[in-house]
Amino acid sequence: MSTFYDDPVHLVRGEGAWVWGADGRKYLDCYNNVPHVGHCHPRVVDTICTQAATLNTHTRYLHDNILDYAEALTALFADPISTAIFTCTGSEANDIALRMAAVATGNTGIIATDHTYHGNTTAVAQLSCTNPPPGGAGDHIAFVPAPDSYRPLGGISGAPHAQAFAKSIEIQIATLKARGHGLAALIVDPFFANEGFPDLPTGWLDPAIAVVRAAGGVIIADEVQPGFGRLGSHMWGHERIGFLPEIITIGKPMANGHPVGAVLTSAELNSKFRTSFRYFNTFAGNPVSCAAALATLKVVQDERLMENADIVGKYARAGLRDLATRHPCIGDVRGSGLFFGVEFVLDQTTKNPATNFTKRIANAMRERGVLLNFLGVHYNVLKMRPPLVFNADNVNFMISTLDAALSDTPLA
Repeated sequence: MSTFYDDPVHLVRGEGAWVWGADGRKYLDCYNNVPHVGHCHPRVVDTICTQAATLNTHTRYLHDNILDYAEALTALFADPISTAIFTCTGSEANDIALRMAAVATGNTGIIATDHTYHGNTTAVAQLSCTNPPPGGAGDHIAFVPAPDSYRPLGGISGAPHAQAFAKSIEIQIATLKARGHGLAALIVDPFFANEGFPDLPTGWLDPAIAVVRAAGGVIIADEVQPGFGRLGSHMWGHERIGFLPEIITIGKPMANGHPVGAVLTSAELNSKFRTSFRYFNTFAGNPVSCAAALATLKVVQDERLMENADIVGKYARAGLRDLATRHPCIGDVRGSGLFFGVEFVLDQTTKNPATNFTKRIANAMRERGVLLNFLGVHYNVLKMRPPLVFNADNVNFMISTLDAALSDTPLA
């Protein structure tokens, strides 16, 4: 397994937005969205311990936790999204979503962007151009260029960019039809996290969605990274960009580190799926997992962490924009809530990506006690995605540390 940083970090303890290494060193965690409400949140920890000491088994037996959590979870979505199928991972959730799309449409063709990641089962691994499976993807998969607000498709941001994206989808729909697959679904992370989280306005996806639905396809929204209030303004990425998908998948932060994922859809489509497929998952929806997930959701709501993400995220982006006035290597600052970062360039006029520099900065930050990472089409976007308990003091430490790292690290 690959590890982060040239000198990997050996972690032994965490609390809130902080983690400690085996050598006793303390690090500010600006990256790990799995401990969504903070490392080792006492309310979640106590809930897990209490349920583990009471009962844990699979869901061939009835238990209340799965119903309590399913009701609390589906209440967060607009109609007709009203049912949940639980999994252990986002990969499994996306695997189910692909089968669900085939049932919904009678087709098998899938469209994804050319710089996305949706998991590592055999089916969903084919959706990745960056880590293609041996032999490449099947001919039922088609790719479109990832959106990029800094270097927009067609050269113009806003509506022309959106139309160019929709046109690329239209072309691939025709390709899938010619191959005999037709269109089952467009699968997207509605925040386009792995693509470098471009700054896309509400309604930007509307032309693409219209093209997909006109061709008889459905939209799968992979909310594994942007979901559960991380974006500050909305609970879900699809709400922020302004549409309601037919199928939604979630995972990573659901239970603050306990392995939980889910697929959400309408009762009608769920029924069609269950009629066509026999699905059972030994560990999914078990009493401990559901207790952990429900506790995590209640912490998000009771501690108003989505509001915190909005306030602290705006403060962080303002600090990064101030840094950009002193460091011309920062070409763009963007994000939403507690999912934000900067794009590094060799020259602001040419926008040539500073890929190697970005990796050096990530390592320099680790050496100075701040954990973060990088992604994007050119791997030059510094990615910050801290626990939702991140506060202004944490931002100040991150900004001052980044200022020092940028000052000490040569661009060339």
